[in-house]
Amino acid sequence: MALTIRVLLENQLSARALHPLSVKAGLSLLVQDDKDAILFDTGPDGRFLQNAALMGVDLSNLTATVLSHGHYDHCGGVPWLPDNSRIICHPQIANERFSCVKILGYRQKIKKLSLDIDYSRHRMEYSAAPMPISDRFLWSGEIPMTQQKAYGVITGNNAGVDYVNDEGVLIYKSDKGLVIITGCGHRGIINIARHCQKITGINHIHALFGGFHLRSAAPHVLWQVRAFLNQQKPDKIMGCHCTGIWGRWWLPKVVTPAAGDTFVFE
Repeated sequence: MALTIRVLLENQLSARALHPLSVKAGLSLLVQDDKDAILFDTGPDGRFLQNAALMGVDLSNLTATVLSHGHYDHCGGVPWLPDNSRIICHPQIANERFSCVKILGYRQKIKKLSLDIDYSRHRMEYSAAPMPISDRFLWSGEIPMTQQKAYGVITGNNAGVDYVNDEGVLIYKSDKGLVIITGCGHRGIINIARHCQKITGINHIHALFGGFHLRSAAPHVLWQVRAFLNQQKPDKIMGCHCTGIWGRWWLPKVVTPAAGDTFVFE
């Protein structure tokens, strides 16, 4: 059974793209096999929809939309989805969040990283726990971390440090192992991979695909990730979006997906 991933939106335009697609910092993928079609993330606005039309991609019969987390560059396109769309995500997706700098022990807000999105128009399925979507597709739920890393602050009802607890990934259980599809990888690629292995009982990783959040990672972190991947030996490593040139430099045999690309996993 083949799995096809079409890159509807990404930071860069693929040299293989057949049309002049829009690009923007963000990510949106259409992930489908012969039974299900999952829209994974929407990018920051409606460009994913425009690009899909140019690519001849039909988004009218989706099994579900899965949102990796609540940063605007991954869920900002939700207002362009039809009313009553089925959306799967973490319960804290709508947290208001900001990047910040820490000065004298106080975190000063800099830039808003979320949007005020009306999720009430849609069929929302919130889950912090792993949730089957179909026979082969699975929402990871919240990914545990032994050492939390702060990525800003949350305001409002859930005010506090933002550890991006709402981040999850899309898992596909292929005949060759797990295909793990990440939005940004804030929770750490090692944590993500181990969580997916634990909840599925499948150890071999066929492919890692998406943002790995390594663009400004410290060398010792990148060395740990590289050593982990060399030990796990995934068949394919496909890092884009926030993986960054610096991050990709450390990854073994990495491929860089971009807007307009189509990948088929047999």
